[in-house]
Amino acid sequence: MNALPRVGDTADERVFGPMTTEMFVRYSGASGDLNPMHYDRDFAEKAGYPSVFSQGMHSAALLSTFAGDWLGAERLRRFHVRFRDIVWPGDVLTCSGEVTDVALTESGHRVVVSLALTRQTGAAAILGTAEFDVDA
Repeated sequence: MNALPRVGDTADERVFGPMTTEMFVRYSGASGDLNPMHYDRDFAEKAGYPSVFSQGMHSAALLSTFAGDWLGAERLRRFHVRFRDIVWPGDVLTCSGEVTDVALTESGHRVVVSLALTRQTGAAAILGTAEFDVDA
């Protein structure tokens, strides 16, 4: 990053997917989240869901990857998300971000961004914010 971000700057969107059950299974193994709702279709259907679905933290990991790639993972100081909608197999997810605040600090600048992970339906699966320490 060469220039200090400004309020209103946006990141290039990033698309993940389509999501697959295999992705959910791999995340289950990597994270230790072995809830069968995420990989056992019969179990999920018996619980009233139409199929398996993504772990919320899997979706949050995609959004944090996007944010870190945008402004530098090493600069990330805070990351906060709110889960809004379920991510299903076949979903195509789009990450977007916008700078909402830039403030001078003792060590440089604190850049605050709003983030969204949106399903192809237009529904936000996750909304969030992140803060980065950035030197100009």
